[in-house]
Amino acid sequence: MVIAKNEAAHIQRLLNSVRPFVDDMLVLDTGSTDATSVLAAQAGARVAHLPWPDDFSVARNAALDLAAADWHIVLDADEWLIDGDDPSGPGAEALQALRQTPPDFVGTIALEDQFDDGVAHARLSRILPGPVRYAGRIHEQAMHALPVKPLALRIGHDGYRSERLTDKQGRNQRLLQAALQDRPNDAYLWYQLGKDAFVYDDFAMAEEAFATCATHLTSLPAWWPDLVARRLFGLKRLGRHADGVVLADTQMAICEESPDVFFALGDLLLDWAAEEPTQADVLLPMIEQAWRRCLELGERPDQPGAVAGRGSHLAAFNLALVLDGTGRADEARALRQQFPQG
Repeated sequence: MVIAKNEAAHIQRLLNSVRPFVDDMLVLDTGSTDATSVLAAQAGARVAHLPWPDDFSVARNAALDLAAADWHIVLDADEWLIDGDDPSGPGAEALQALRQTPPDFVGTIALEDQFDDGVAHARLSRILPGPVRYAGRIHEQAMHALPVKPLALRIGHDGYRSERLTDKQGRNQRLLQAALQDRPNDAYLWYQLGKDAFVYDDFAMAEEAFATCATHLTSLPAWWPDLVARRLFGLKRLGRHADGVVLADTQMAICEESPDVFFALGDLLLDWAAEEPTQADVLLPMIEQAWRRCLELGERPDQPGAVAGRGSHLAAFNLALVLDGTGRADEARALRQQFPQG
């Protein structure tokens, strides 16, 4: 099941990737002016229409009502089933197994967000029993009290590539701000507003939203290390290096298992050293320590927002530059051999 608007360039990629493994495909078109509906029908989907309600939950719930299945896999038009051409692959098997599985849990999928300069990982609840519905104007959440189980589905997403971001600019921010009018103390919405600003390089707005998010937390969510890593990167871009170090000091014990946080800290400290060379002797050991910690932790794709490489070759590349610059060329060479660039 998918809601879509002006996704002619992508809709068939999605539908073709899942068609062999599902019983039915529904596309709810929310006002396309391109060939989305025609192409979806050509790919074998049922197509329905709904004027865009300015609310993702309303649209998704309307699509779920129309799909009316025991199990729903909820995807976006700019996503696709990775290895969908392999009928014996784990994703295909997981989908086909649902036909014989009672709909008494919510299943999560592994989402691989593809950016211009890398891949980030997340795990999202996208396999829903028939009665489950969404709440929330944007970054909507499935509402249920069921067990949650990880399923072996890898879903690709390229909606954050630069050519796609231009088309979406402003839409999510407007919806998030409208949602915050109703729920001003919702930490998750502030986090998402910060992420949206961050994606568009508005680091001042991102920092304000992330800081506000922190004031509304009642417990630490799984996405907290992602917020901290983004804050550190944003503070670096704002030239607020000292503020970043203060933030890191308060968060390292909490985020001690996040290579992304240590990677962002090393990045911030290196930028500070470049800006103030007189402090380099003090900062370089801290930079080295941060990136060595990344390599100790290794890749953590299970952590929300984890960027591929920050626990391996990206950290090793940066650390090798530091080693070269401090007269340890042999150690740098060995590190590059151990962690070759992808």
